[in-house]
Amino acid sequence: MKYKLLYYENLNFLPETLNMMEEHFDIVRLQNPSFDQNEILSEIEILLAPRNFKVNSEKIDLCSNLKVIASPTIIALHVDCEYAKQKNIEVIFLGLEKSFLDTITATAELTWGLVIAISRHIPAAHQSVMNYEWNGKKFGEFTPKMLSNMTIGIIGLGRLGSMVASYAKAFGMKVYYFSPNTQNTNYHKCDTLKELAGVSDIISIHAEHNERTEKLIDAKFFNEMKKNSYIINTSRGELIDEDALLDALINNKIAGAALDVLSGEFEKNFKQNLKQSQLIQYANNNDNLIITPHYAGATYSAWEKTQMQLIKLVIKKIKELKLK
Repeated sequence: MKYKLLYYENLNFLPETLNMMEEHFDIVRLQNPSFDQNEILSEIEILLAPRNFKVNSEKIDLCSNLKVIASPTIIALHVDCEYAKQKNIEVIFLGLEKSFLDTITATAELTWGLVIAISRHIPAAHQSVMNYEWNGKKFGEFTPKMLSNMTIGIIGLGRLGSMVASYAKAFGMKVYYFSPNTQNTNYHKCDTLKELAGVSDIISIHAEHNERTEKLIDAKFFNEMKKNSYIINTSRGELIDEDALLDALINNKIAGAALDVLSGEFEKNFKQNLKQSQLIQYANNNDNLIITPHYAGATYSAWEKTQMQLIKLVIKKIKELKLK
């Protein structure tokens, strides 16, 4: 008898992953959690949880036979893990799979793509050629240093921050970091954000978003940054005070920024409100801000590996539960 698993189509799992799920589970499909039905929820034993929908105590109570909640994410802030634990429901996500996550390099790679794109003015240089210009020298005049002559400051020297730091070493850069709970003698530790801002030509953010880190990068931080420095964010938009960033760009307090994330992107009407975004409006008219649509981890191989790993963990957990 196969366990009944609820799969939401908006998870967009790859065919290989779906085939594996079909082999091991009785799959119930819904378009997304807004299509939930109480009868279905009362029958399912495994719930796959999309990150932009809450699995709160109310929903958990409706799932009277639930044994496992699984999320294809590094953290599971959208799941009430404490309440699930009280109900003897296992919560599975990828954050504890350190050795596996060390093989997922896509976000760190895009971070470096953004570093090079913004510091070497690649989008503007490309557009100049599209306008039938051929003057590379002017872009060199906007680029005061080679990467090998720059310093980089990493905020959050965890898995991704450490990857970015190691890549920086390969570029011949001096690496500083601010990460209060981390010690790494390969790099130079800063005791404060202010210190990090003052010594770094490039700032790359890799901290978690929580109440303590909300708008961690604020006007004071931008005022401490070097005038010709850049800031890169592939973590969460909420870590930056976007009004302060806009002010720093408009008033030439920093040289530029590259963002793969924006504040509020998981809110319901985010996409509908993009035209009102002041940062996007600024980027439309200026070359020193690059914004990409939170696709740092969006490579086929990364999707395949993370999805398959999640389902393997679910299968393993179900086998353990059957043995109890």
